[in-house]
Amino acid sequence: MFRPLALFIGLRYTWTKRKNNFISFISGISMIGMILGVMILIIVMSVMNGFNDQLLTRILGMVPHATVSGVKGYLTDWKPIMQQLKKQPGVVAAAPFSQNQGLLSGNGVVHGILLNGIDPEYEKTVSALNEYMHSGSLESLKPHTFNIIIGNSLAQKLGVSIGDKITVMLPEASINPMGIFPGLKRFNIAGTFSVGSGMDDNMAYINIQDAMTFLRLPPDSVQSIRLKADDLFKAPQIVYNAVRHLKGQYYFNNWTQNYGQLFSAVHMEKAMVALLLSFLIAIAAFNIISTLIMVVTDKRGDIAILRTLGASPQTIMSVFMVQGVLIGVTGTVFGAILGVVGALNIAAIAAWIQRMLGVQFLDPDIYFIDFLPSKLQWEDVVIICCFSLLFSFLATLYPAWKASKTQPAEALRYE
Repeated sequence: MFRPLALFIGLRYTWTKRKNNFISFISGISMIGMILGVMILIIVMSVMNGFNDQLLTRILGMVPHATVSGVKGYLTDWKPIMQQLKKQPGVVAAAPFSQNQGLLSGNGVVHGILLNGIDPEYEKTVSALNEYMHSGSLESLKPHTFNIIIGNSLAQKLGVSIGDKITVMLPEASINPMGIFPGLKRFNIAGTFSVGSGMDDNMAYINIQDAMTFLRLPPDSVQSIRLKADDLFKAPQIVYNAVRHLKGQYYFNNWTQNYGQLFSAVHMEKAMVALLLSFLIAIAAFNIISTLIMVVTDKRGDIAILRTLGASPQTIMSVFMVQGVLIGVTGTVFGAILGVVGALNIAAIAAWIQRMLGVQFLDPDIYFIDFLPSKLQWEDVVIICCFSLLFSFLATLYPAWKASKTQPAEALRYE
């Protein structure tokens, strides 16, 4: 005889055709529910991981991890300060940097921006801007040329391209006999970049020396020094420790002050979505309970016969646990396979749906990216599968225990 006996009977109860088609239907629904729950949870978690990854690589790859500024609003001896900062633990690179709010005007269209002053050579070591250049190059930002690089989508909104001129206005007013006027300067468009986020509409880059001239600051000075940390999440402590070793007084800040809430929101949303979607697996587990209870009721005669032939209550309990666990394992395996396939292709599927329906799921003016990202992490798949299998196992305990308590004489009385 096939051994172990409980596994043999449990497999027969699961896969053989039952007389009660309703129980078979409920069993199938339980398995489909488990498949859908596991699949959806894997896909959604992968999308949330994708959002988190895009936030790190695109947004936080473009903005400073930390900055150090002078109390006067600028630094004149910035080169030795920058070299000293680069030697501090946790600091990977440093670069001169300035940032001011302003307006771009072109072809009668005005748009607000953050105007960044950079040194092209240093900038490559602290940001990912060079990787997202759409046209032109960072090397075109030479001193005293007053060239500017803007986002590709902003260039389209302004109706300008490389070689055109645009006007930059800063809230730095100048006073002359005619009155008070804002700072105005004509710049030549030397390139465009495309990050694929709202930064394409809000960022513009000029040479750091041109920025100092525009702001009427000493020509050999910079507003601040930008730092890149080896661990993004330790940037607040790294910049604090670095500034402590400098002589004099300095202002410093880090990325968490401007973007920390966004990053925390993505993390919280991921946790809440995972918790809510876990209820899908819990519902499928409850379906397993109802299925097994109906099977136990339907097989009372079989249970009684097995008990009279010498089967122990533990054997009877194992029979129905095998059946419930088998439903859970099958649902989990197929759900994991479909979830992994879906997670690896969800970006292409979403793009195809957008093209077919002519809609945009993610508006870059509202979200920080304009596409649906996905990043499959195998540890998430393992955790979800273990969670599903645990729920499936727990769902079998009560019905199986109920079956083991069946009294043979009472069950056979009405057979």
